[in-house]
Amino acid sequence: MALKNNAVKRIVLLFILLVFLGECKDKNDEYHDIIPNVPVDFYLQPDGIDFIPMGSWKIYELEGYRGILIYRVDQTTFHAYERTCPYDPQIDSAIVETDHSGILLVDSVCMSLYNILDGSPAGGPASLALKQYFTEYDGFQLHVYNTP
Repeated sequence: MALKNNAVKRIVLLFILLVFLGECKDKNDEYHDIIPNVPVDFYLQPDGIDFIPMGSWKIYELEGYRGILIYRVDQTTFHAYERTCPYDPQIDSAIVETDHSGILLVDSVCMSLYNILDGSPAGGPASLALKQYFTEYDGFQLHVYNTP
C-alpha cells in the first residue's frame, strides 16, 4: 500500500510540475506578436547607385514588413534588419531608427535599444533581437532576401 501511495504522490507531483512549467512563459510571449514574414528578395549596388559607405546605413522603407535598414560593417559585410520593433510589432509606429551615435537603433514607442552591429537588444524592455535578413555580396551587387 505504501508503494502505491509513493507512486501516486510522484505522479501527482510530476503532473503539478508539468502544469507549472507549462504556465511559465517568457514575457515576450505574453506581450508580443510575431512579425509577419513577408517576401524579401531585392538587389542593391552599394558601391554604385545605392551607395552605402562603410560604417553607415541606408533605409529601404518599401521592403520587408515596415522597412529594412541595411548597415555596412566593412567593404564586404552587410547586415539587413527589419525595422519593426520585436517588442511591439502590432503598433504601426514601433519602428527602429538610428540614434545620434549611429551605433544604436532605437524604437521611440517602447524606447528599446538595439546594437547596430548584430541587432541584439542593448536596453529598454525588449529581450528579442531585431529580425535579420540574409545578405550576399559579390563585390558589385548586394542581394537581400529571407529565404535561402
